[in-house]
Amino acid sequence: MTMVCIIRYEIDPWQREAFRQYAENWGPVIPRCGGHLVGYFLPWQGTNYIGWGLIAFDNLAAYETYQARLRQDPDGVKNFAFAQEKRFILKEERNFIEVADGTFNIPAHLG
Repeated sequence: MTMVCIIRYEIDPWQREAFRQYAENWGPVIPRCGGHLVGYFLPWQGTNYIGWGLIAFDNLAAYETYQARLRQDPDGVKNFAFAQEKRFILKEERNFIEVADGTFNIPAHLG
């Protein structure tokens, strides 16, 4: 993977479990649509209203293909509707970062 989309969510802290469900719903959808799901992360210590989603792609073209597939995926459409209905996402921003070669998915060396 050469790029990662980092999605920062500002969520309603009283609806943390709704955000958890939203995140878990993406589990099978994102890979099916072509993204490498690094993970979704809920607030734990510190702020109680910031969550993160990290999705990796080979390149920008792969991301654009993924976006098109995601918007047509029935489970993806359903999850977007769930978020709109429950209104637990107050703000969302995306940033794209480049992976530094030799630093991504490195297994631990025990010895």
